[in-house]
Amino acid sequence: MVLDKMPGLGRLLSQKAEHPLADARELRRVIGELPGDNAFKALDEIAGWLESLLAADEFPLDRVFDAASQLEDAALPHLKRLSREYLHTLRLTRNDEKRLWSINYGFWTLLAAAYERCLYTPSDKPRAAETLKLLLPALATRLIAALGAIIKWEQFHYGPTLGAIWLRLGRALEMAETAGVAGKRVLLSLQGGMSSAQQEYVKAVAFQAASMDSLMPLEIELAERLIMHFLPSFIFGNVAHEDSVYWVDLHLAQPPLRLARMPARAEPSQRFFKPGEANAAMRAVLHDLEQGGDIPPDINLGGQYQVRAVLPVLRHLAAYLAPIPPQRRHDRHRVKHRMSVMNGLVNAFVVFSGEFGGRPAGLPIESWVVENVSRGGFGAVLSNISAEWLRVGALLALQPDGGDNWLLGIVRRYHRETESEARVGIQALARQVVSVEVTPRTASKYGAAASLPCLLIEDGCEAGEVRLVLPPNSFDLRESLDFSRNGQRFLLAPVALLEQNGEYELARYRRGLIG
Repeated sequence: MVLDKMPGLGRLLSQKAEHPLADARELRRVIGELPGDNAFKALDEIAGWLESLLAADEFPLDRVFDAASQLEDAALPHLKRLSREYLHTLRLTRNDEKRLWSINYGFWTLLAAAYERCLYTPSDKPRAAETLKLLLPALATRLIAALGAIIKWEQFHYGPTLGAIWLRLGRALEMAETAGVAGKRVLLSLQGGMSSAQQEYVKAVAFQAASMDSLMPLEIELAERLIMHFLPSFIFGNVAHEDSVYWVDLHLAQPPLRLARMPARAEPSQRFFKPGEANAAMRAVLHDLEQGGDIPPDINLGGQYQVRAVLPVLRHLAAYLAPIPPQRRHDRHRVKHRMSVMNGLVNAFVVFSGEFGGRPAGLPIESWVVENVSRGGFGAVLSNISAEWLRVGALLALQPDGGDNWLLGIVRRYHRETESEARVGIQALARQVVSVEVTPRTASKYGAAASLPCLLIEDGCEAGEVRLVLPPNSFDLRESLDFSRNGQRFLLAPVALLEQNGEYELARYRRGLIG
């Protein structure tokens, strides 16, 4: 607690003396003395001061808001630095990931609570009511933005997003609407540009509607940035149109719901969302990128990204933030069956090599419960989330209990129902897989080249082609590969890279015989 870290502060507050941050000069001194070269320490001190704002009883509303907003502005560069580390470090340990996540999530949680204290603390003083009226456009906008950041960081952990946060969002927006300032644009922060309470709320609705549980954290970050760019074209209001796709009730503790049918009863607190012209604008940019164009310079992604990193995210948004969102491609059939699961290319290579039997000893095998199957894959429930590696994109070797055949799959969806239970959607990538060791063809001309352990997939491919799961950073469009199998030697000519992450690459190759 901050009172333990700052000698004398507890005594001051206990005497109901003026809080140090209530003095403008002292506030500037506190912010000026924050360490500029240590993001962890700076954010720890800022979090302590935010806690102190929540603990101080006698503190004028405008001073609380001024202190909280200046602390937010001071925290943003440090948050950006740690967020970059969280999103761009390929192999964070579980402890490092948890530490970075907790710092960011904890900051936004404290900040939202500080802004809510300003907004909802009752007062019978006329001056306080007048002050709140003046502060309300900026206060509601910053509060809703902070709550939206909480939702994003919850999504980085794939939920669960509790309905209570939507009740908090709705309450803030309704106060701004009642005062007639929901659409008033204000400076969101020193780094955030102009926004309004309604804009920040619509961004949260679009983010929720975009079904982010099939994206990796960096893709989620890019998706939010793209939503911000197209935000003015979404349509949101209290009137339901024929092409409205989602609805939300500001008085209910539930996230936006797909508008399969109209709510049972019309309420003044209901709001409706549709993509409007945003979807056509997304598809126009998507078409340009697919034709070889560059990312438009007016799209701020928070950094420099290659087109190939942005394309799948934009395709996802164009599909889900559409007048008709995607429907399920294959019917699901409910089952209850256990399945043995192993993660990663190395373990899968051992399994599909067949050299160590159908169930190699010594490998880390987990047991998952499959709840449904379809032509495309499986849905499974995990009652104890212990695996450090579990994330969207994880490569899996799977074997139904009682069977002797292994399947190859990829985690495509991941959503935590509670802290200990999660549901995953697994794409069945192939049922016929062979472990092979390939050698780069060009490298072998100049000397011995190290062979690469890969998984060869023959089913579900174009005529004359195979798919190959390779170690990361192995695919090269200019480099063919060769391998031997059953006494024959084959040449693999690269066709296209299908997907990649820090653990493996999946690519198409054209296969031919050598000699």
